[in-house]
Amino acid sequence: MLNKAEGDAIAILNHNSPTAYLVPAAVYERLLEKLEDYELGKIVKERQAEKPLAVEVALDDL
Repeated sequence: MLNKAEGDAIAILNHNSPTAYLVPAAVYERLLEKLEDYELGKIVKERQAEKPLAVEVALDDL
């Protein structure tokens, strides 16, 4: 079934409404990577907003 879909998602229907999707493993892994990149991007933006609160320290002082 997945081979016939040629990499596209397959919807599993229940009374004509999608209840689940089947996707090839490679597609799923790419989705997880994109989600992780998005989450990391949010963390970067949060930390950039905190930069004005940072205390500057010389490396020699550490």
